[in-house]
Amino acid sequence: MAATKLSIIGAGSAAFSLRLVGDLCKTKELAGSLVSFMDIDESRLNAVYVLAKKYAEELGVDLEFETTTSVEDAIRNSSFVVNTALVGGHSYFEKVRRISEKYGYYRGIDSQEFNMVSDYYTISNFNQLKFMYDVAKMIEKLSPKAWLLQAANPVFELTNLISRNVPINMVGICHGHHAVDHMIEVLGLDKNKVDWQVAGVNHGIWLTRFLYEGKDAYPLIDKWFEEELASWKPTNPFDDQLSPVAKDMYEFYGKIPIGDTVRNGSWKYHYNLETKKKWFGEPWGGVDSELGWKWYQERQAEVAITMQKVARYFQENPEAKLLSRETYDEIVSLAKDEVKEEFTQEVFKILDPEKKSGEQHILLVNALLNNEKVDLVLNVLNKGALPGIPDDVAVEIPVYADKDGIHPYQVEPGIPERIKKMYLMPRILRMEWALEAFLTGDRRVLEEFLIRDPRTKSYDQVVKVIDEVLGLPENEEMRKHYSNSRK
Repeated sequence: MAATKLSIIGAGSAAFSLRLVGDLCKTKELAGSLVSFMDIDESRLNAVYVLAKKYAEELGVDLEFETTTSVEDAIRNSSFVVNTALVGGHSYFEKVRRISEKYGYYRGIDSQEFNMVSDYYTISNFNQLKFMYDVAKMIEKLSPKAWLLQAANPVFELTNLISRNVPINMVGICHGHHAVDHMIEVLGLDKNKVDWQVAGVNHGIWLTRFLYEGKDAYPLIDKWFEEELASWKPTNPFDDQLSPVAKDMYEFYGKIPIGDTVRNGSWKYHYNLETKKKWFGEPWGGVDSELGWKWYQERQAEVAITMQKVARYFQENPEAKLLSRETYDEIVSLAKDEVKEEFTQEVFKILDPEKKSGEQHILLVNALLNNEKVDLVLNVLNKGALPGIPDDVAVEIPVYADKDGIHPYQVEPGIPERIKKMYLMPRILRMEWALEAFLTGDRRVLEEFLIRDPRTKSYDQVVKVIDEVLGLPENEEMRKHYSNSRK
């Protein structure tokens, strides 16, 4: 009998799924658990199953694994459901982006002020919102005591949608706050001597506290910007935590933006590719440019293909040892040159029997099940945690978890008023508009998003782009949902 059943919806994202399996293998209190992998892509599903089973066996860990293409089967009898699915995949996003740019919306109609992340769609993403909502309702019906750990984007919209409308245990999880660790490393600080805290909303969090050996460490950031920024060059499109845009946002808002928040600034940083390069650095202009996103997609596709090659390798060579150096070198050789470094690091993290991935999901599971108190940064309804933000809005804040649930820490110092009024409240309103559109089916709300967009030159432009997006074959349900509201 498994200690608990943990289901991963969208498990074909093998690298992420294997990070969770790796953490499970390194958490002895969760021995005997059943992991249910669910995905509609059976080749990816098989790859993650083969690699997870092989890894657990070689570590001598008592874990069971199963695969299914049925969401219902995955959820039934689960105690925890990790939802990481991306309905339609990135190919759908690219279809919408191409249509959008044809009508003058650079980087897509979903690239809106304070919401510039390239796969954080909120206007045209009805299918994703509907699927996530249906999963939550399914949990309510089939496993009402289970926890939903919402990992797929848009985390902000989904945490609000589900927490407000479906009576289940639910939390949104993101790892953007790990950018603080990167900043600590770049500044050359001893991580054990740093006291930090972040707060805000998902993809909109700010470094509210930053102490080193008990003293304010913000001057160390100031010094780095003064002495090092002029010679700074991004190592990859995601390398933006100490970029010119981060410095500019910091100088205006009074606190430094953390993680994806740097990507989610105003139009000032995103008008076109030239502007993006100025603020996010050459040669890509950040990950949300046409160059940076292409880099990301190509690498993601290659990592997925490589994972399937690795799975076939072990199916054809069942005696091969996953943890041997010889096999490790063989695995890495299966990746193309341009992804070898990334894949080597990913494999190393997964195979390292001591080091955990840094993801929060299994830490939370262990805390709730076994009362192993742990400090986390999670997305939960505000309920007074951040003064000046409505109680029913999901905020991303420091918490601790134990057998009694999730408990917010006091955010001290608080978030500056300028951040609340000029960043968080506008972003919260956009979330509310997205939920208003989804819950009412009123097409006019979708139109209003674009009527207020600085790229819009006429109402006819708005009507045409929405018509074409709704006309996509995969948007039949979305088209029906919004069919009766236009006047």
